[in-house]
Amino acid sequence: MTNVEIYTKDYCPYCKSAKALLNRRGIKFTEYDVLVDAEKYEEMLRRSKGGRTVPQIFFDDVLIGGSDDLHSLDRSGQLAILLAEAAA
Repeated sequence: MTNVEIYTKDYCPYCKSAKALLNRRGIKFTEYDVLVDAEKYEEMLRRSKGGRTVPQIFFDDVLIGGSDDLHSLDRSGQLAILLAEAAA
């Protein structure tokens, strides 16, 4: 199973959209709210090579990007392919 992690802020509509897509697809994920955990914010910056916007989404330590990137992967069918390859 793919380890999916998403760095968010509670009020962020893009974060909510990304999480809704993950939930619709039945993809379990770990969420880190960077507003309540400063260490997770620093971790997000390091892992994303300076990305300051949320969400920052990772599949098995690989940066997928933000909400728009996740939705593009889903529309193109690549999201399903990535998950199937990880499960194999």
